[in-house]
Amino acid sequence: MSDLRIEIERLFALGSEAKSQAGAMETFLAFREALSSGEVRAAEKRDGRWQANAWVKQGILLGFRLGVNQEMEACKSFSFIDRHTYPVRHYAAEDGVRIVPGGSSVREGAYLAPGVVCMPPMYVNVGAYVDEGTMVDSHALVGSCAQIGKRVHLSAASQVGGVLEPVNATPVVIEDDVLVGGNCGIYEGTQVRRRAVLGSGVILTRSTPLFDTVKGEIYRATDAEPLVVPEGAVVVAGARSISRGKAAEWGLSVYTPVIIKYRDEKTDKGVELEDLLR
Repeated sequence: MSDLRIEIERLFALGSEAKSQAGAMETFLAFREALSSGEVRAAEKRDGRWQANAWVKQGILLGFRLGVNQEMEACKSFSFIDRHTYPVRHYAAEDGVRIVPGGSSVREGAYLAPGVVCMPPMYVNVGAYVDEGTMVDSHALVGSCAQIGKRVHLSAASQVGGVLEPVNATPVVIEDDVLVGGNCGIYEGTQVRRRAVLGSGVILTRSTPLFDTVKGEIYRATDAEPLVVPEGAVVVAGARSISRGKAAEWGLSVYTPVIIKYRDEKTDKGVELEDLLR
């Protein structure tokens, strides 16, 4: 794998000239296969911290440089026009991934582990890693390079944003056993620690402060670190009043996510229903 990394980094550094390099496409296809099989990942946890693998993101971007627009078909009535280096991914029964009929698609270069369930319609973009036993529900999006753990439930219409550039930026990470409620949005490198629960409509970005009413803390992203949702936190959509200017005079408030408790036995019983759907 070190040889592949060296070659990807060399080709990426060449910019548009990479197209004229002998063996460039063969190198990219070998990289794409490693990405699709989960052998390489856009980000990994090392020494307790999630870190981006910049060379992997460089390889993904290289694919766009090498690709040309081409007509492609998932089936005769379902066609696309996209870079030929990133066609729709096809699965066989032995892959162990369940994709229910109804307009879903997964791009080549994304990894779905055995036991993943995809409800229609949903979409998984290149570079994403979706681990065992996760359910991607209807109208959900898993963005480029997003890292999704084991036994996660991405409920209907939830959006997990993609972070492809800059290449050293850590993508959105959702760790094991997290429940993401309907219509949630997790963006801009936000990290959700294991066993957290996001109630319906929670939006998390780099500019969103997260208020912890249990511990009396306020969590924010910094220039160096993303917003992090603590392990086992139960987060709901809340509001806070504006104390200055016309907004205060008019009694206006703004949205904010709020931690109202930490996961307990009662919370666990409330999320058991998803197991029946598998």
